[in-house]
Amino acid sequence: MLKIGHHSFHSRLLLGTGKFDDLDIQSQAVEASGTEVLTFAVRRLNLEDRDKHHFLDTLDLKRFTLLPNTAGASTAEEAVRIAELARASGLCDMIKVEVIGDGITLLPDPIETYKACEILLEKGFIVLPYISDDVILAKRLQLLGVHAVMPGASPIGAGRGIINPYNLEIIMEQAVVPVIVDAGLRSPKDAAYAMELGADGVLLNTAVSGSGDPVKMAKAMRMGVEAGRLAYEAGMIPVKRYAAASSPAEGMVHT
Repeated sequence: MLKIGHHSFHSRLLLGTGKFDDLDIQSQAVEASGTEVLTFAVRRLNLEDRDKHHFLDTLDLKRFTLLPNTAGASTAEEAVRIAELARASGLCDMIKVEVIGDGITLLPDPIETYKACEILLEKGFIVLPYISDDVILAKRLQLLGVHAVMPGASPIGAGRGIINPYNLEIIMEQAVVPVIVDAGLRSPKDAAYAMELGADGVLLNTAVSGSGDPVKMAKAMRMGVEAGRLAYEAGMIPVKRYAAASSPAEGMVHT
């Protein structure tokens, strides 16, 4: 069970709703993913225009927990304003804090992200910051009181998979809150690898919406997440330098 704040989820796959070309395909992909959490950019939705032009009106929202994000913010102040807009709409008490510091790499600004989290925690939000794979920042944010950390595997939409498994693994080992790997994943093997390292979940968007068949990819990602989690819980054999016979030598008949 994945627990974030007072929320509990069976699925460990969180799905982004941006970049889908067709709302019907989006709905099918959401179903195939098995997700219980849908994230979206508040600034890309007209929350007052509820006339079937966005996913809020194409899904049974009673079945999902919404995770608004502050995409588009470049300062802590902007992120806080976007978060307050989302809460005023009554959508959810969770917020994914996303404060971009560079327009080319789309890497998050660690200083502004920390500032935004500090303010939003004081305002009573359930706070999930998107960060780079910075071990110290992840630790500092947890000491601050965030409810989960969301380190990127690689830059947003890059599809490069997990670039620095060492840092991610250290973040996971030291974590006292859920670690959700976010951004840069491309295939089910990336999702499975993140879970094998010890992630509590993964968040996907482009890997599904940008694929040739988003519905099939959503199902594949669901299976990858589930397989990776099972492997982590089962405990994998250690990596060895040399071969080790799979059959015991004792009791063999010698000719």
